[in-house]
Amino acid sequence: MNLATDRQRQRGARARALGGEPVPEEEWERSVPDPAAAPDVSAARQEERALIRRALDSLPLNYRTIIMLSDIEGLTYREIAEVLRIPMGTVMSRLHNARKRLKALLGPLLVLALALCLGLVPAALWAQQGVPVSVRVLLQTRQAPAAPAAKVEDPYMRKLQQHFPNRQYEQLDLIQARVTVGQAQRFPLPGGRELEILPTGVRGGSASIRFTIVKSGTREVAVSTDLQPGKPFSIVGPPHGSGVLHLVIVTGE
Repeated sequence: MNLATDRQRQRGARARALGGEPVPEEEWERSVPDPAAAPDVSAARQEERALIRRALDSLPLNYRTIIMLSDIEGLTYREIAEVLRIPMGTVMSRLHNARKRLKALLGPLLVLALALCLGLVPAALWAQQGVPVSVRVLLQTRQAPAAPAAKVEDPYMRKLQQHFPNRQYEQLDLIQARVTVGQAQRFPLPGGRELEILPTGVRGGSASIRFTIVKSGTREVAVSTDLQPGKPFSIVGPPHGSGVLHLVIVTGE
């Protein structure tokens, strides 16, 4: 039943994105009510929405389609790949190029465009201010069976060692940053590596982010995921020293 429902939702999203079924007017007009907004401010927002709509209509069909599927219909990369019958890598590349084209048309209004499409306050705030990302860079090594467990004061590190008693964890670095949606930022990692963080979209409190570990121009690890604020996500990365790098990622304040 869930699969059938998903298929029906995807077909409807595809029809609307390709123009076979109109997007309901309320989808374009929806916004969080602001009772304190002056009439001239409300009018300006309506003009901005109209401009955004015209910009979307002026995009090539393949670009308009993928923005509609991702930012208006809310389909995941996997669902878009299934709907359009293209590889997931093509989905990510095409969406990046589509947003780049839209940015050329709208300039500073691009962030507003994505926020209005999503129609949610947290999404708008994250898109405007950047996605807060915290990354613990850990060295994960095997612990000899006879070795006594080290006393750990950090609650999260203590929890890691409770779940994985045959591992030891040493924090090497802590990355904290706000990363703008659609703009990749790189941060140094041990071993001459870099961590590239690219938020690709936001919906409600959730952020879609692509993480890439690069060394000397070679991509070692690439992961895309949807993150909820405060919920850790782990990436067990490449070998380093006597163990492997282990990244623990949290979004939100």
